[in-house]
Amino acid sequence: MSDCIFCKIAKGEIPSRKAYEDDRILAFYDLDPQAPVHILLIPKTHIAGADELTEENSGVVAHIFCVASRLARELGLENGYRIVNNCGADGGQSVRHLHFHLLGGRSMAWPPG
Repeated sequence: MSDCIFCKIAKGEIPSRKAYEDDRILAFYDLDPQAPVHILLIPKTHIAGADELTEENSGVVAHIFCVASRLARELGLENGYRIVNNCGADGGQSVRHLHFHLLGGRSMAWPPG
């Protein structure tokens, strides 16, 4: 999608502070962190949200979770962390490109406030 901000970040058209990158995904630090560690993990291929996952494209989610686990270890989140995905307007998805938030470095309350 030509107007998708996350597609532009994935293509390098908009700069980001990268935490990880390979040919399938990009992980970068959130500009408005909600925890001491707040990284967004996105597929480089545009998938609008979890509601658009299929058997053909869902493998990228497993890869994202493996990378999130690795990043959490590397960043010393040994006491735990949270991975969040918002889907659709009522789910709080602010950018219509599949993404996961890796949050850590503090105790997380539930439900989130």
